[in-house]
Parts: sequence; C-alpha cells; structure tokens
Amino acid sequence: MDEQYYEKLLNIKTSGEQKIFNDSSHYYRYEPTSYYSLETLSKHYKFTAEDSIVDFGCGKGRFNFYINHFFGSSVKGIEMNNFFYKEAIENKKSYFQTNKSKKDNINFLNCFAERYNIDPSDNKFYFFNPFSMQIFAKVIKNILVSTEVYERTVDVILYYPSSDYIYFLNTNSTFLLIDEIKVPNMYDNDPRHCFLIYRAGYYQ
Repeated sequence: MDEQYYEKLLNIKTSGEQKIFNDSSHYYRYEPTSYYSLETLSKHYKFTAEDSIVDFGCGKGRFNFYINHFFGSSVKGIEMNNFFYKEAIENKKSYFQTNKSKKDNINFLNCFAERYNIDPSDNKFYFFNPFSMQIFAKVIKNILVSTEVYERTVDVILYYPSSDYIYFLNTNSTFLLIDEIKVPNMYDNDPRHCFLIYRAGYYQ
C-alpha cells in the first residue's frame, strides 16, 4: 500500500518535506516513519488495545493514528515543535471525522521529551531518532524510574536506530534486546532500516 492510500484511509496529512526546523540542535528534523515500515512492524510485533504507547518526537502524528486505527491502542505523541504539534491536533480532528467508531484515546502534548512525566500506564515507547543522545539518556532514565515506582514491563521500540542509542541501552540501562525486525528490501540497501525492540521491568 502506498502513502496516499493510508493518508486517505486515516484522513490525515503527514507526508511531504519538512519546512520547519527546530531552534535546538538537540532536536532533529521531522521525518515520518514510512507506512511500509509500519506495516512490517505491525506484522511482527504485538500491539493491543490495552497498550499505552508514547511516541517521542511524534511530528504530525502518523505513527499514533496508524497504531490507534489498526490496534485500538492508547497513544500519546510528545512534540516540542509548536508547528508540528498544531499539525498533529488538526490531523486528530480530521481522523475522527471519518473514524467516528474509534475510541478517542489519542493525545498530543507540546513539551520537551525529557520533561514528559511518564504515566504509570505507559508501557511502550517509540523513537525514530528524534533527538540527541543527551536527551535520549534522560528519557530512558525517566522510563526506568517509573518502572521502579510502578512495577511493570516496558518496551522501547527503536526505528532506524542510531549507534549511540544502541550502545547506551546495551551498556547503561537494564533494557535487553529481545527482537530485531528487518524492513524487507530496504534493509538490504541500508541495515539501519530495522526495528530494535528492547524490554525492561518486571517479568512474569
């Protein structure tokens, strides 16, 4: 399925080149995860209606709407850029105009990722290289502190993972790599076209 198919299905606008840049060098440019990659992830990784998923650096919200539409998961998008935050809010209005049967469990917050207070219900966290290693380390620390206060198992999902993110999780956290999902065709040309799934917390 191409991008136009999904944009029409979800009634959102998340394609196109970035024309807005962030003032801080710690926050990177907007680039949505391709629908083809999201198809691959959803075929090999389990999302459920009981999940509460946080997308750090959500941009216009593509990941959020896709996961909510197909799995009914609760999703939160964290976006520090005011322009993209407003775009996500507009997409939410459009999404529910044609998806009236969907539960309204999509939320967007206009704040810095490291200042987001991890909710006890949050159990999955998505990153498509949205910010610098310094910010990533702070966010991971916040997640792990939350699991100590509210015992649960949590997953971190990295797409097109940076070597710095991988090194940090492997050497400076209690997260363990549990799966690698390669995106067909794209992975052969660039091995970074994959999803890495890390897990931490309390296992049953």
